[in-house]
Amino acid sequence: MDKTVLVLGSSGGIGFEVCKKLLMTGHTVIAQFHTNEKKVQSLSSYADHADQLIPLRLNLNNGSEVDLAIPGLLKPDSIVHAGGHHYEGLFEETPDHIIGQLWNVHMYQPARIIRSLIPGMRHKSGASIVFISSIWGETGASFEVMYSAVKGAQIAFVKALGKELAPSGIRVNAVAPGAVETAMTAHYPPDVKKELEADIPAGRFAHPGEIADAVIFLIGDQSTYVNGHVLSVNGGW
Repeated sequence: MDKTVLVLGSSGGIGFEVCKKLLMTGHTVIAQFHTNEKKVQSLSSYADHADQLIPLRLNLNNGSEVDLAIPGLLKPDSIVHAGGHHYEGLFEETPDHIIGQLWNVHMYQPARIIRSLIPGMRHKSGASIVFISSIWGETGASFEVMYSAVKGAQIAFVKALGKELAPSGIRVNAVAPGAVETAMTAHYPPDVKKELEADIPAGRFAHPGEIADAVIFLIGDQSTYVNGHVLSVNGGW
């Protein structure tokens, strides 16, 4: 059954692939982005008709923008949160504004958006919510303490909300990728990347499309009894 899916972070490496696969399988996509409009507009080449892609410019670091956007949001069948950004550095040297940005984009503003959309989702068949978390949300990583913390918060949120919404027929799950070939890892020097690949049993980074495939599974009809689950897609790392 074709669905309307809100994808937060549609211009990122994983979010873009999620949108592409959704459009190619006939779903309507509300594609949230902040600055990379050109990339989001390029998704139209994967749509069968113009109304299938609905770009949504929204800064998740701006609570006032979110306040204004919430009343006008279309009522989706499912929500995918693939947005966010990375930060590397010693925790004791992490500025307050970085902590605030990580919390806003990964957890706080998406939670507010989801809260506003839950009542409408109760009337949808096969409604689901999927967060793109991280292996670091499961295990933690030094030099990425706050990133690990907000990714861990996503996992706790998914597990708790999945229990709360199960009687309403809404499933809530997460995908926890390992190392993925995206802009987030593009800055790694070749020797660092080689060392990481040596630590990963699969011997390589994931392609964004492989993470997107896990998302498509979790919002689809083949996972109707999967709820409150964290699907690790990490090559055995």
